[in-house]
Amino acid sequence: MKVRTRSTAIIGTLCLVASLALTTASADEPAAARQAPKVALTKVTTAANPSAGAAGPGGTVWVAERAGTVRALSGQGLSDPVLDITKETTTDGERGLLGIAFDRKFAHFYISFTDLEGTSTVDEFAVRKGKIRPETRRTVLTQTQPYPNHNGGDIKFGPDGYLYIALGDGGSGGDPHGNGQNLDTLLGKLLRIDPRGAKPYGIPADNPFVGDPKAKDEIWAYGLRNPWRFSFDSGTGDLLIGDVGQSAWEEIDRAPADSEGGENYGWSQMEGNHPFRGGTEPANHVRPVYEYDRTGLGCSVTGGFVYRGKAIPGLRGQYVFSDYCDGTIRALRFKDGKVTGASDLGVNGGEVISFVQGGKGELYVLDIGGSVYRIDPA
Repeated sequence: MKVRTRSTAIIGTLCLVASLALTTASADEPAAARQAPKVALTKVTTAANPSAGAAGPGGTVWVAERAGTVRALSGQGLSDPVLDITKETTTDGERGLLGIAFDRKFAHFYISFTDLEGTSTVDEFAVRKGKIRPETRRTVLTQTQPYPNHNGGDIKFGPDGYLYIALGDGGSGGDPHGNGQNLDTLLGKLLRIDPRGAKPYGIPADNPFVGDPKAKDEIWAYGLRNPWRFSFDSGTGDLLIGDVGQSAWEEIDRAPADSEGGENYGWSQMEGNHPFRGGTEPANHVRPVYEYDRTGLGCSVTGGFVYRGKAIPGLRGQYVFSDYCDGTIRALRFKDGKVTGASDLGVNGGEVISFVQGGKGELYVLDIGGSVYRIDPA
């Protein structure tokens, strides 16, 4: 999360200056394909520091508020809290209620938050007729955090039905404990678990490090600094991760749908495509599909989603993302798993903390200052 650590950043419409070393549109890409679709941001509601969201039952969109409440957004507006854990969480540093997710049948609801001691916690609730059953609450997974930043906290169910959990490297700066490359800790990793497979959770047998005595079985991918929002392309199953850089480079990482896991995204030997503080590029480093530098106002990437809605045909198949400090909504075009170009969509979401994909594929933008927008055709 990036709430206090970049508080001096100026939010405006100035454009983020991106490094296009990997992403300049190919010469044979048709001009029509390079033209950014015209979009608008429609403010649909105001929430109290919205931090994350998920498609909910009955066509609703559930919005997490950082202090610990969850509300349901429908055509009638934003509901009263459907869940309130404000007495159990802390918002100092980059902490709070950081992620929410439903399983595919809306039978269980999961929350990812930092408790009063700062411990990253994932809890589960049963859901009946679209409503949370508080008496069924149980803790699935916990991870102590050495510092109040780089907690990650995003959670999503993958196409395989397993729960993926993003955890940052533990914080401070420069990964002082070497967590990113250390397979004996959950920090700096993307985890993959089966929350209903055992108590408190099961480990999928095909996780890449199962049986390795020097690695945690929960790990799906590693070498992450602060994975700030990841998603699965609902059209292809590909995984995309926005990973916040240290001081120079922001990156978007990718894994194809047929990945067997085990990707090493390089941190803290690498920051993007660049050795970090004299680091050596790991032999198995999976380089980002896109990176940008901080010569503009951008300083903290916010990962988003591949757009699969129907309202904006020209945006379909493009990966929509932003930057907390810049706020410009951008899109990446892909071909065969590689970025062929980047577009500025011409709208600014403020302090963009997260995106939400609704049940029909339309995208919402969360501004930590309170605004909840829907991306609509202009």
